[in-house]
Amino acid sequence: MSLDEAQDVRTPDAAETAEPAETGETARPAKNRGGNRAAVRPLLLRLHFYAGLLIAPLLFLAAATGLLYAASWQAEAIIYSDELTVARVGDSALPLSAQVDAARGAAPQGEVVSVWPAPDTEATTRVIMESPGLPEGETLTVFVDPYTAEVRGQLATVGDALPLRAWLSEFHSSLQLGEFGRNYSELAASWMWVVALGGLALWLGRRRKRRSQLVLPDRRATGRRRTLSWHGTVGLWAVAGLVVLSATGLTWSKYAGENIGQLQDSLGGATPAVSANLTAGADSGSDGHAGHTMPDGTPMAPPPAPTTDLGIDRAVDAARAAGVTEALRVTLPAGGKGYVVKEQDKLVPVHLDAVSVDPADARVMDELRFADYPLLAKMTRFGIDLHMGTTFGLVNQLALAALALAVMFLVFWGYRMWWLRRPTKERRLSVGRAQPRGAWRRLPVTVLLPLAAVTAVIGWFIPLLGISLVVFLAVDLLLGFVAGRRAEAA
Repeated sequence: MSLDEAQDVRTPDAAETAEPAETGETARPAKNRGGNRAAVRPLLLRLHFYAGLLIAPLLFLAAATGLLYAASWQAEAIIYSDELTVARVGDSALPLSAQVDAARGAAPQGEVVSVWPAPDTEATTRVIMESPGLPEGETLTVFVDPYTAEVRGQLATVGDALPLRAWLSEFHSSLQLGEFGRNYSELAASWMWVVALGGLALWLGRRRKRRSQLVLPDRRATGRRRTLSWHGTVGLWAVAGLVVLSATGLTWSKYAGENIGQLQDSLGGATPAVSANLTAGADSGSDGHAGHTMPDGTPMAPPPAPTTDLGIDRAVDAARAAGVTEALRVTLPAGGKGYVVKEQDKLVPVHLDAVSVDPADARVMDELRFADYPLLAKMTRFGIDLHMGTTFGLVNQLALAALALAVMFLVFWGYRMWWLRRPTKERRLSVGRAQPRGAWRRLPVTVLLPLAAVTAVIGWFIPLLGISLVVFLAVDLLLGFVAGRRAEAA
């Protein structure tokens, strides 16, 4: 008998009572459990089974690559220690302008776009340049000793990520397969919260002899029952973190991320930005017509760079006087804009204030305090930084590593239970059975209609989840049809 035939001949009550008996629970017929919960449980069992079975490889990949990324912060500090740290701490740092000049001398082909002053006494200053020959999205970073202006090295970087972490980040998000590869991580993030919350509901709904078995593995159990105990309790402890990782991962995904961004903007939660536009008529070379058009409708060229510049040191001094002091990032004037000086200290308590400075007179033109961000923008910022491992530093990175290991073990235990549930264990190639089909037909209309509506909305908002769910249903219907034809033929 095939797997599908075996599924079809099992009665609902037999299926519902067989599983608890295998796990040491008190078996009860589904009809005695009562209420909507008893009707929904078979559907959850089938969904969790197939989602776990088919999506688990993607979850395992995401967890394994995420584990590597979580370790990349510490690896980066070791591998690039020459570039990141000074040879000897001096008495006082040289002016930033002198450090920038040293970087320009070491990389004359590059155009300086921003400067990250040394955040502590042992760190180097980073001078970020746009340089010909680099792939899109990459910049050339020159590392300068702030005490001696010695150039400690040059590396191609992506944002604040040095080559190792930049490569691992791309590996985690796309498996180094470009835009097509991003579908894998979005699909994993789309299903992770479904699998996690579905598993939580199933685990909490089980009957058990001792309450401790809810939160601790049953060490007296054996075989599949022991595996299930570990799978359930580890999943219980990890579920909150997995849902957060899923939600934050979706925020910068290709399809769901666009919908999330539009929803956030419509709710007034867009991340604000400090204005660096120079005022018209100032002694800065700006004509004040950025974004304007000619009478015939053609766009006007952006204003030139300011002709008067008191220098980066004056700009930083003005920003520090305005309270912007921690882990600075200075964007140089260009295209009718002044200096932008931002904090980029994402450790709690965060320092993410920003100001813009007029290069002509070092006047602070605009200020933006993180405390003034909309609540949704703050939540997005914290969520992304938690996902990246920066909010709590090493503790955050260890927590991410623990969650990644948890997912990998959960996948292993899930497949092991699938293997141990094969109907005839002498048949090595047989596999475990799923919950029988037709669970949705037993749902009350008062549950089925709202559930279908919510599923449709979620599937539209998270497109890869919706598309893959439709594919699952189509394949399941096809297998059911084939199994039925085989049964008739027999």
